Amino acid sequence: MAAISVVGAFRRDRVGVVSLCVVGLFVLLALAAPLAAVLYGKNPTEHYGQNQAGLLSPEGLPLLPNGGISAQHWFGIEPGLGRDVLAQLLYGIRTSLLIAFASAAVVAVVGVGVGVTAGYLSGLADRTFTFVCNVLLAFPTLLLLLTLGPVIQTRFVGPDQNEPAWMQFTVLILVFSAFGWVPLAMVLRTLVRSLREREFVEAARALGASRRHIVLRELLPNVWAPVLVHLTLAVPAIVTTEAALSFLGVGISEPIPDWGRMISRGSEVFYDDPTYMVFPGVSLLVFVLAFNLLGDAVRDAIDPHRVR
Repeated sequence: MAAISVVGAFRRDRVGVVSLCVVGLFVLLALAAPLAAVLYGKNPTEHYGQNQAGLLSPEGLPLLPNGGISAQHWFGIEPGLGRDVLAQLLYGIRTSLLIAFASAAVVAVVGVGVGVTAGYLSGLADRTFTFVCNVLLAFPTLLLLLTLGPVIQTRFVGPDQNEPAWMQFTVLILVFSAFGWVPLAMVLRTLVRSLREREFVEAARALGASRRHIVLRELLPNVWAPVLVHLTLAVPAIVTTEAALSFLGVGISEPIPDWGRMISRGSEVFYDDPTYMVFPGVSLLVFVLAFNLLGDAVRDAIDPHRVR
């Protein structure tokens, strides 16, 4: 009944429903990017402007107006290399969502496991948990990400080699996860500390239930709401951070399509070709805004004290 009530409250929130539709569209485009590229007839890595005459000027700028928008290239072409902008956007969605969703999944598993355990056991476990969280929160995450890329490049990749794609994705996911679980775990630790004194937990103890049974059967079903809210707000934060890193040149590198790197390139040619920066910038803005509004709608639907 509680789940039905939450769904009903969410459906009454028009902004939340529209946001869910927008997020669903982005996810669908990410999943169907290869099929969409085949139907569109373009791929994100081919240098159309360099391979076909009449698309780029000698300076590398699109000859056609509005960034080279035409019947062949719906969103125009990239200055310099001449890659198709729409194909890059479609595959850029996959890059951002893969990193964000994978990081969120690890954050959920680690945050729930550590937070619930520390909240229920208290004592030494709780003190150790608090110390570790304070240490991790003291780390400048963005600075660590900025310095970690060159270190890994020097340590594990030869001077004449490019960092493989799987390594770039793995490093970003691990770093986002290593620091992202802390806020969730701290929220759940506080919640579990209050839940463990409730009547249903005391009744389970009186019946001789083990700690494992109490944690898995009594406590975990009561913490899904803050976990869901946290993840809906964490995903857009990861997407923007990943884009910022690529903008600074230490995130996902060429030739993997990425919104942040597209925005970085757009900033370099903005005065000569402002159109190129519009499409990745607007796409990132719409996705992050929709996901944030979705997170707010989920939080309002779950909150029992919401204004009806």
